[in-house]
Amino acid sequence: MAHGAGGKASRRLIEGLFAPLLFGASSEPLGDAAHLQINGAAIAITTDSFVVKPLRFPGGSIGELAVNGTVNDLAVSGARAEALVCTYVLEAGLPTEQLEAEVRAMASAARKAGVKIAGGDTKVVEHGKADGMYISTTGIGRPLKGVRIDPNSVRPGDKILLSGPIGDHGITILLARGELDFEADLQSDTRSVFPLVEALVRDAGPGIRWMRDPTRGGAATALNELARDCRLGMVLFEEQIPIRDTVRGACELLGLDPLHIANEGQFLAVVSAEYADAALNALRLTPGGDEAQIIGEVRLQPAAAVLETTRYGGGRIVDMLVGDPLPRIC
Repeated sequence: MAHGAGGKASRRLIEGLFAPLLFGASSEPLGDAAHLQINGAAIAITTDSFVVKPLRFPGGSIGELAVNGTVNDLAVSGARAEALVCTYVLEAGLPTEQLEAEVRAMASAARKAGVKIAGGDTKVVEHGKADGMYISTTGIGRPLKGVRIDPNSVRPGDKILLSGPIGDHGITILLARGELDFEADLQSDTRSVFPLVEALVRDAGPGIRWMRDPTRGGAATALNELARDCRLGMVLFEEQIPIRDTVRGACELLGLDPLHIANEGQFLAVVSAEYADAALNALRLTPGGDEAQIIGEVRLQPAAAVLETTRYGGGRIVDMLVGDPLPRIC
């Protein structure tokens, strides 16, 4: 299960097996989407699978999540989602009304995100083999002008931006399973982040170095991957990281780090210092971005690592997620 959690084990699996056999000698940093040139036309493409349990949860469901997750992977690569194809893997005996609810949720999310569902496939497996349903998606997008996402472009002095509070999705899923005697008024943050990315590109495009949506493995894993790719230090300021009290309390109760908890409607960006104020202002003036914050900066040290400075003046190294404390969250 740890190999699917987005942390260290996932990285070892990708770098040790998939990348050398499928990508050969390519030294390109791995991101959430690939940008290609096909007969002179620039496109972005991404693919994802969704195995969330339960299928429906406060604030969303697997059908909506499948659209938003795909749109967001394209958005943080600097592309607008144009078309999406999907595959439903259904368990024999799944009630028709549950399937219809998720198809409707997918259609509604696609309309809201402005992406066309262009096709798909359906497979059925034996009862007990698919937890109701799994959904896989592939999205094709059009690259935005004026922005290029490249971890090698990150420089000391750049600022780290976060679009809003972290941890809502992962903790919502955990509570929705009913395994904890813990009640909270919390819902998933699942949404398309493209409007926020579009505003950021419009007002601070030349200063954008890198973006990522911190899903599996959370903000800590996304920033550790960046630190490793650019060989620089990511320094976070604890008091500036937006976290809801409910999420913080649940993490303290369970011994979890909010920086490791998955999100489905937030993104991280690294922006040059000269564009940082414009970038933050662009996010805060866009609906859904009013809680955006500058949460840190890039420094030479600690090289290839993430350091969080606490409100009391101390500091701690924040590693990638190890293991899988919250399985099946997306």
